[in-house]
Amino acid sequence: MSLTVSLRIDQPVVGCLGSGPRLLAKARYCADQGARVVWLGHDSLPDEAPASSECRPGPASDTVLSSDDFGLVLIDSGDAGRDERWLLQIATDVPVWMPGNHPRARVQFPATVQRGPLRVTVDTGGRWPTVANWLRQRLDTLLPEGLTDVLQAMLAKGDLNQVLDTPHQRRGFWYRLLDSPLVSRAHQMSAEAINRELDAELRSAEGRGPQGEVFLVGAGPGDPDLLTLKALRVIAQADVVLYDRLVSREILSRVRADAEMIHVGKQRSRHTLPQEEINQRLVELAQEGRTVVRLKGGDPFIFGRGGEEIETLAEAGVPFQVVPGITAASGCSAYAGIPLTHRDYAQSVRFVTGHLKNDTCELPWRDFVQSNQTLVFYMGLVGLPIIARELMAHGMAPSMPVALVSKGTTPEQVVVTGTIDTIADRVAASEVKAPTLIIIGDVVSLRDKLDWIARS
Repeated sequence: MSLTVSLRIDQPVVGCLGSGPRLLAKARYCADQGARVVWLGHDSLPDEAPASSECRPGPASDTVLSSDDFGLVLIDSGDAGRDERWLLQIATDVPVWMPGNHPRARVQFPATVQRGPLRVTVDTGGRWPTVANWLRQRLDTLLPEGLTDVLQAMLAKGDLNQVLDTPHQRRGFWYRLLDSPLVSRAHQMSAEAINRELDAELRSAEGRGPQGEVFLVGAGPGDPDLLTLKALRVIAQADVVLYDRLVSREILSRVRADAEMIHVGKQRSRHTLPQEEINQRLVELAQEGRTVVRLKGGDPFIFGRGGEEIETLAEAGVPFQVVPGITAASGCSAYAGIPLTHRDYAQSVRFVTGHLKNDTCELPWRDFVQSNQTLVFYMGLVGLPIIARELMAHGMAPSMPVALVSKGTTPEQVVVTGTIDTIADRVAASEVKAPTLIIIGDVVSLRDKLDWIARS
């Protein structure tokens, strides 16, 4: 196992031993980055060598290479034995590139896409250069040509920290700029016109004030592929993320690597932070000028207390946005092969919290016992026996089909089916774990036919 990082070379002189085609390509790459390339043991420059290169005549075997003279050495003569002998002449603190897997030669050159001062690199650790080049070509088609001109113009603007006070202002400025039409057409504009538009964007960012903003984001029921595009964009901008227990590791991995992560998850009768403290923490973080994401499983406005949180933000005058997510009812039912509505079975669907307090649940049970209706209970695992008992006591037929979905939309999904009079015993025997969703109605009878996951 190896760890790959980028290395900044403060001694931008590159020594070249040999003249193979791979070495020539690497030498040109170094010259393009501003390095001085020196060909050792050469009386004249090899064909296709960078024009800015210089030669150092004399036998290469007489050359001792140290870090005082070279920041990097490239070796490729086409003769593995000669290359290894040359390697012995190089001080151990000098980074070396050469073909093959010699333990002393640890430098690898990534495939690179360049847009002005921006370099995007693709690295496969030297294993699959064709794969790296394929991806580089794909990236090259995605990045607009105008990005070069915009970034070059931004270099002249100096330190943004002197203009925009908070990370939220700076990050918001960059995201608005990079998504703007200017980036697509800047390569067809004059430098003066580009500067005028950039100055207008900076003034707009200054006018937004130093206070941060809170994004209330629904993470969906578990499968990271069910995140919305807007949710992905927002969590990539976050300075700090407050997340629930139900947000998966795969989704959290989409968050910026340097963002602060705060776990505020809740389990039955055990809260990491009381809801009131979460609400106040959101206010405080935004008032520090940070971009704050409150990341919640499912949809924040369906049994997610999202309304309580943004009420506090609104009262404190903190800017906020809401990014809906796929709620557990639609996600888990779809992955279980159970449509919530169907022309022949159910013309309405009702979402209900199944979280019982002190083993009681004051709900309009009689209203739940309706024909052609699907009931969906969130958080009903512990209260399932009471839910089943109350529904039957208020007139629901014991034969009504029921499904309980555990860890829906994830690889650990389990679906237990039965009828309203048998489901509690079946679930108890299955030992399924929360989070769960309970679906009650004739639509459950369609699962055997529509279970697309079992067929895939």
